[in-house]
Parts: sequence; C-alpha cells; structure tokens
Amino acid sequence: MASTLEKFIHSLDPRALPRVLQIQSGIYFQGSIYEMFGYESCLSTGEVIKVIGFKINKLIASICENNEVGQFSAKVELPLNFPGLYKVVADKTPYDSVEEITRKVSIGPTRFGHPCFYSPEDIKLANLTIKHGEQITFKSVEEVNGTMAVNCNVVRNNESHSFTLPFSQEGIFYECEDDQIYTLKEIAEWKIPKCRNRIVKLSNPLHTWDYFNPLPENFDGCLILKPVYEVQAVMKFRKDIVHILSDLDVEVKDITDCYDISSFLQPLSLEDVFERTSQEFPMVAEIMEGPSRSQKPYRLLCTGKEVVIYKKYQATRVLASEIRSDSPKRHFLIPMSYKGKFKRRPREFPTAYDLEIARSEKEQLHVVATKAFDSPHKELFSVSVGDQFLIQQCHTSEVLYEGREKCIDSLACEQILSDKYKKVLLPMYMEGGFVEVIHDKKQYQLSEICKEFHLPFNVKVSVRDLSVEEDVLAAVPGLQFEEEITDSYLLVSSASNLEESWEIPVYRLNMSVHLLNKDVQAVLPPMVKTIVEEISEEQYYMVRRYENQTLHPPPRPPKKPTTFAPKSDFAVPKQGVSDVLQTPKNFCLETTKKLCSIQPADVSELQVSCQNDLVHRENKKDTTGKATLVETSLTKKALGKCETENEEEEEEHDYEYVDENVIENIRKVFQDTTVRNKDALSEGRR
Repeated sequence: MASTLEKFIHSLDPRALPRVLQIQSGIYFQGSIYEMFGYESCLSTGEVIKVIGFKINKLIASICENNEVGQFSAKVELPLNFPGLYKVVADKTPYDSVEEITRKVSIGPTRFGHPCFYSPEDIKLANLTIKHGEQITFKSVEEVNGTMAVNCNVVRNNESHSFTLPFSQEGIFYECEDDQIYTLKEIAEWKIPKCRNRIVKLSNPLHTWDYFNPLPENFDGCLILKPVYEVQAVMKFRKDIVHILSDLDVEVKDITDCYDISSFLQPLSLEDVFERTSQEFPMVAEIMEGPSRSQKPYRLLCTGKEVVIYKKYQATRVLASEIRSDSPKRHFLIPMSYKGKFKRRPREFPTAYDLEIARSEKEQLHVVATKAFDSPHKELFSVSVGDQFLIQQCHTSEVLYEGREKCIDSLACEQILSDKYKKVLLPMYMEGGFVEVIHDKKQYQLSEICKEFHLPFNVKVSVRDLSVEEDVLAAVPGLQFEEEITDSYLLVSSASNLEESWEIPVYRLNMSVHLLNKDVQAVLPPMVKTIVEEISEEQYYMVRRYENQTLHPPPRPPKKPTTFAPKSDFAVPKQGVSDVLQTPKNFCLETTKKLCSIQPADVSELQVSCQNDLVHRENKKDTTGKATLVETSLTKKALGKCETENEEEEEEHDYEYVDENVIENIRKVFQDTTVRNKDALSEGRR
C-alpha cells in the first residue's frame, strides 16, 4: 500500500533497514539541476531506491501561546544547532507494551538513551514486583535465552534493583516527568519518539544567534516539535549516495520482499569495513561519499576515487587539550610518531590530594601555594600564599580531635625557608591551590613523556614537526596531555598513487565506499604517514567516555571534617594589616605597568619563576612577612589585568622563562614602597 515518504519514514524502525521503495507518484522541479541545496529534488514515477539510513535534519516547531498545547499561532523551522536549553514535557499518551516502547523510543548507552516510564498497575515478575507509579529506567536492549528483552532498574531506598522486561510484556506505560534540560540537537537525537511529536518548554534565555530569530520576542512558552528526516538512499544507476528530505511530496511503496536487493550497490561505512575479517584485506574500494574535512589526507578521499585498504588495526594516540582559561578549547589526537619536541609547563593542583597523585619517584615535586589554608589542628601546618614545598609522601598523623586522638591522612612535605628546610604535614583534605615550579628545561619527544611521566601533563611545543607542511600544535601556546587512548584505524592509499599510505580513523570519519572486484598490486603497504587530528568538542567527550569505560575511577580524596573551623582567605594577622593595605593607588598602577611591560606568556610561569629560591631566599623580618602576602595578592591581580590585556590584543608570544632578577626587582620595589608608606603613616599619626 502506498504512503507518503514522510509517513513511511516516521513509522520506519531503523532495525528494519535497508528497505527498497518504488516511487508511486514522482516529483520534478523544472529548471533544477537534479539536486537542490544538496538534496534530491527529482524522483520519477516507477523509480526504485534503496533506503540505507535516515536521521533528523531539522525540526518544524509549532509555537504554543500561553503554554496551552491546543492553541498555537504559527509554525517555524528550527535547525538542530538553534541555541537554548529545553525541558521535555512528558507525553500523556501511553504505550501498550514494552515492544512498542523499544520500537518508538531511543534506548542507548548514554544517559540520554535511558528513558523512564511508570505503570498505573503493579507488574509482577518472577522475583520482583514493580509497584504502580514506580519509576522504571530502561537501560539497554538484549537477547536473553532467545527472547528479546529490556534491561531495567528501579531505585528503592537509594538501592538499585535490576531486572529484565520481555518485549511481550503488555500493560499501560506512561512516560515519567524529566527534570533534565537538553539542547535541541540532543532532543532530536534521543527524545522524539517515532510516529509522535514532542512538546518542549524553553528553560533558559537564548544565547547569541547570528541569524533571524524565528521565535517571538521574550518567548517562554511551549513548542511542539515535528522532525524532518534526511534519508540516505542508493539509486539503481548511480554510484553515489543520494540525500532526500522526508517532506518531499512523493508517494512510495515498500517492495523489499519482492525485489532482489543485491542488484543495488552495497555501500559500506568505515565501521562496516573494519568489521571484515583480517583475511579479506587488502581490498580495493570506490568512494561513494567522501568526508567533508579539508585536512590532508581527507581531501584526497573524494567521491568516485578508488582507494586501496591494506589492513585494519588499533593504534595509540595521546589526547591533548589546549590550555586556556576561557572556552572553547581545541582538542587533538597526537600520534606517537609525532616528530616535534616539547618543553614542560607548570601544572596546577587544586588540593593536597592532587599533589599525592602527581608526585613521582623520578623527581621531587616542587610547588608554590597560591591559596591560603588555616589548619584547625596544631599538629598540621597552616599554609600562606607564596609558601614553597617539596612534596615527600603520604603519611598518617595523629591529631587531637574533640579531646581524643584521631588518625588522619596527611602529606609529608618540606617547606623551603630562607636558609633551611622545615618538615611539615599538610592535611590530605586541604582545599588549597598549588602551582608547580619547573626546573627541568629539557626538550622531550612524545614517547619519552608518556614513558617517564604521569598524565595529565602540561607542555608546549619547542620544536615543531618538520616532516609535515603545517604543524597545528606549534601555534598552540600550551597543551595538556590528558591520557593515552587506543583507537581503530584503516591503512589507506590512493589506487593511483601507491607511494604513501595514511591512517584513517574509523569512528570519526563520515565516509561510504563500495568494494570492487580488483586485485591489489602491492600487498605490502607503502610508507605510512600520520597526522595530528583536531577533533570537535563532541568527539572529545565521546573519546573520553569510551576510553574511561575500561578504567577504574581514582579513589575519592578524604573529606574535611564538618566541625573544623572555616579557613580564612589569607593567613595574615589582624594587627598591622591596615598599615600594609593603605598604600597609594598610584603604586598599584605603577606596579601593574611594570608587570605588564614584562609581557609574560602565562601567569603561572611568572608565579613559579622562583627556582633560585631552593638555593637562596632573602632574609625577611616578621613585618616584611606580613607584606609578602599582600604583595602576592597585588601581584596576582596585576598579572590578571595584564593577562586580560594581552588576550584582547590576541598577540602571539614566544614562551620563555622569566628572568628571576626581574621578579626580585618587583619585590624590591614593593618592599621599598611599603616601607616609605609605613613611615609616612607613622609621621601622620604623630
């Protein structure tokens, strides 16, 4: 029976693909060049196509006035990247069985694919009874003893109870209220059931939108979303994949059961190719749809070109992110064959527990405190801004707690004083702030860093990779190596140029091929070339999610006892503080100008330019010690202002270590000015 293409796609189960359709009522746009805006606009009556996939391309939104679903004023078209966060309104139409839910609702491995339902009646299972109104979370679909079922769970008294519901389980199931908020793209991918519309409510004001905003001004009502799908299909006498919008005005008929589906070209994604056995490689393929990336070698993989796929394998990459305070950050996957060199950059540690994780046997960790901490126990050390420590090891300490001795975890350190080292203990629960002091100026290869140091690890490129035309990492001011990952790749070369081959990522490249019955001339792959791959924010989180599934999370750091006294922002005695703080404004401006004239590439590099303090520090009196804390605060503020000005100018700098003599001059200027102001204040009081 014929139906519109829109109705057919809306009711199509993705698990039933591929499907062969015959056009019953065609369409032709006069004057078109067979495609309009990248989508097929000419389908002749009687033409046969094979549908191989579909996805939501855009949304048609009906604007509801005053949050009343029955009344709407207009329909607008919204792209999937339209800004804003939305709350999903629970569907009031029930489902009749578990099988209907799995057929119409997206269920997947992420939290987006874990829909929740409840039944107005009790559901009695073999070893568990689901009470009416109890929230059931659908986790995944699998085959259990030859029967398709859904893995579910309910939470009772903070305990999760898992069970399975077979597809044959009938009853009334209502969608639960969802208190989460989503982007429009997330809703389109996960929260719109098949054959149903979805009602959403705008949860927050819209972000900046560069184009015309189709929604009314100050809109805070509801939207009824109807998806428009992009259909991927193969036509009888074409070697490429065509894209058709589901709202194209054509009628189709499903003839899959009475048609030889093998007469069509068989498009394969890179995932399909990777699933082939190793014995089937090497193979020759023709590209039916090439990737959209412009980076080499992806621009060589254009539609219609023949390639040789030599083998499939797993390769190691280092996941790295750009070091910057604002967002968005750039993310990279760096191959181990990268030939550039790196220099270390200071790491930042928010807690003492992070210091324990970062310390290594190879070298002693040297840090400077950037945040004060007032210890509630005399057995443990109170930290002031500017204190420097050499990290030793984890230690168990006995402290007096409510009149009783109690053992707590602490971190043994050596405080660096003017002419000696003092052994101190820092509580492991300490929420402070530390910046690493770098003494190592050696240049490292990527493999050396992964072998000798713990990740995450901060670096900058000191020598770019000369084997490539453009090293994208060389222009990045700082990188954090986050973790090593193992990813899937295909080794591919052009059939017309077998002198070099490239590693192609399987799961991040949207590309389709069909295999050719041709012999491969060269069985051994030619010289292999790799590239630094820049990935999107979405791909970054996908890579981290899949990688972290095989890793055990680190233990939680010990918590600070709730009865401890709150820590002060600065460990400065109250007496005499006013004398130090009441410095003229022109001194702050002068200091800022002096600091800005240095033009440091990063605040942390200036903060940690105290390597010489391990050998020598100035002898300071108590009064000078009071000024040191304020000096550090003013210095940080001034540096923050200077850093902001440099970011606005978007200047590129050569990152080098700041001369320690410059820092000593700044300290001397500050101390001299402080002494003069104190003398002036004393004269005024007399």
